[in-house]
Amino acid sequence: MELGFFTMPLHPPGRNYRDTLREDREAILFAEELGFTEAFVGEHLTDSAETITSCLMFIASLVHDTETIKLGSGTVNLPNSHPAQVAAQVAMLDNLLEGRFLFGISPGGLPSDWEIFETLDKDRRAMFSEAIDMIIALWTKPAPYNLSGCFWNITTERTLWEEIGQGVMLTPFQKPHPPIVVTAVEPYSKSVMSAAERGWSPISANFLLPKWVETHWTMYTKGCEKAGVTADSANWRVAKSIFVSDDERVARDYGRGKDGPHHFYYNQLSRKLIRAGRSNLFKENSDCSDHSITTEGIVDAVVVCGTVNHVVDQLLEFREQVGDFGTLMYAGHDWVDPILARRSMDLMATEVLPRINSAIN
Repeated sequence: MELGFFTMPLHPPGRNYRDTLREDREAILFAEELGFTEAFVGEHLTDSAETITSCLMFIASLVHDTETIKLGSGTVNLPNSHPAQVAAQVAMLDNLLEGRFLFGISPGGLPSDWEIFETLDKDRRAMFSEAIDMIIALWTKPAPYNLSGCFWNITTERTLWEEIGQGVMLTPFQKPHPPIVVTAVEPYSKSVMSAAERGWSPISANFLLPKWVETHWTMYTKGCEKAGVTADSANWRVAKSIFVSDDERVARDYGRGKDGPHHFYYNQLSRKLIRAGRSNLFKENSDCSDHSITTEGIVDAVVVCGTVNHVVDQLLEFREQVGDFGTLMYAGHDWVDPILARRSMDLMATEVLPRINSAIN
């Protein structure tokens, strides 16, 4: 099992913005130092708690300060931008990283982003599908492209001057394009099946109950069967909120207590998702009322915390429940206590992961 990092950072709105950006960069630089193989970064534009507004721009700030870790968009929310703009920016970033880029994509999940981009009442999944098809076409087909869709039309036919390069899109370093990854946030996600059919890989979200994470492998397998390929668990990434400490009481207080980062994160996230009509993500049973959902209950159900041995046991139990997967994505959270946060990442990489791999091998 590989160890990755996935951050859709939520910071208390009162924190200094520059400090949170520095903290998020430091977390990824530290992850590389510890041997994490990859790091994904999320983006949202209209939320003062979710402070990375462009994952591509943020990743660009890490290009020359990293050497080995692969960096991924987690995700580029395709309906929010013109496909040609995304294609050009990703091509440049992939060349800057010389192939260390992973292209994570999604329709986006923040209603206020939908509203500001005037897609609140549009079919964002259709926009997503059209956008990625056009992006891939811009990377693989010759100019002038002539791409027609329901939401965008793309061509450089009237202005193409191929002799001097005008009207020709630049292409990624990786051919035909960077690996494409989709985030899976719904039980029995059809997007996972569609991704598998196209040879893309899924990341299961850290806020899902284990029983819903398990359904993603089922859908991935179905998609691979449709494509006529064998499903490989090495292609499946699963994100988890994890806190490891040298002291069990500290682990419990910081990992699950009301003053810890996970309680803040899941209180923010659950309120947004429930208001958006997605309370099912936090229910073991659909018959449960929304009023039965509590932040404490969510944290107890999805956060792994404890000393090294305790965390190893919890993660092995989680793996037994959901099935084998290739990369465990350690979820990034606000560093309420930077010393404890860094120590947790250190213990995860140097103590927990080796013991897990020893156990499963």
